[in-house]
Amino acid sequence: MSVLEIKDLKYSYDNKKNILDGINTQMELGKIYAILGISGCGKTTLLSLLGGLDSAPKGKILFNGNDITETGLENHRRKHVSFIFQAYNLIDYMTPLENVKLTSKLPPEPILEKMGLTKEEMKRNVLQLSGGQQQRVAIARALAGEAPIILADEPTGNLDEDTAMAVMRILEESVHYMNKCAIIVTHSNEIAKCADVVFQLKGGILRTIDKGKKDNLQ
Repeated sequence: MSVLEIKDLKYSYDNKKNILDGINTQMELGKIYAILGISGCGKTTLLSLLGGLDSAPKGKILFNGNDITETGLENHRRKHVSFIFQAYNLIDYMTPLENVKLTSKLPPEPILEKMGLTKEEMKRNVLQLSGGQQQRVAIARALAGEAPIILADEPTGNLDEDTAMAVMRILEESVHYMNKCAIIVTHSNEIAKCADVVFQLKGGILRTIDKGKKDNLQ
């Protein structure tokens, strides 16, 4: 059974041409979904709608069969989704340990260590960390949370290629083991190839593409 279902979703800015033009798809737990597309095609807008940060004038988003606008967008954001933002959105006066503790009752050290932070770095104010380290804290916070859905906007954009692939392997392992659903917006074909399902958003339409064919990942 799908954890998220999108039905005929349409969205436009200022009542102009639809940037999302009748999207229909389903997403399941235990899988990573990547969304590819050029800048400005609506990838981040779609992610915001799936996370309940905005609502579409037409169409529905269902969580476990229930319309998220009817059960409440705030309720959806609080209970069902964890976000990994490009801008990190960490609590800047806290340490990595304290940031992760906000989302999980479990000890934060194991996931932060898995993300490559030392015990000393875990205790620093996050503003004393590099951008790449802050991004890893943001990913750790999302993985540690109880929400079944992870929504990630370019989660490895501030990491070098080797670190990005290492983080993606951790994300992949964690999503499968913890039975979560991760939806990742990315420009990287290599990151997309780590996903179980790859979508391309083009002309307002979301279509599934064969990640095994390099020519399709563009």
